[in-house]
Amino acid sequence: MVARIYRPAKTATQSGKAKTQRWILDYEPEAARSVEPLMGYTSSSDMKQQIRLYFDSKEDAVAYARRYGIAHRVEEAKERTVRTATYADNFKFSRRAPWTH
Repeated sequence: MVARIYRPAKTATQSGKAKTQRWILDYEPEAARSVEPLMGYTSSSDMKQQIRLYFDSKEDAVAYARRYGIAHRVEEAKERTVRTATYADNFKFSRRAPWTH
C-alpha cells in the first residue's frame, strides 16, 4: 500500500490560505468501491482510506513513513502565482484587445 504525502491546495471559494500549511499523509485505495445492490450505498472493504495524518512539515511526514515502513510518494506543493492587475489596466493604450462598450 502506497501513501501519498502532500500539502493541500487553497480552496477555490475562499481567498485565505487556511488549512494549507500542514502536510497530509493519505493512503491510496487498495480496493475499488462497490455499490450495495439493495440500498445503493457505496462502500469499500479498504479501511485505510479512512486514515488521514497531519504533520507540520514534509520532513516529519517522510520520517514517519520511513519509521513505520510505509511506502510513500511525495507530491511537492505548487506555489500560487499572483497576477497583479489594476482597474486602470482596462483602459491602457497598449492593451492587447481594444476596449469598447
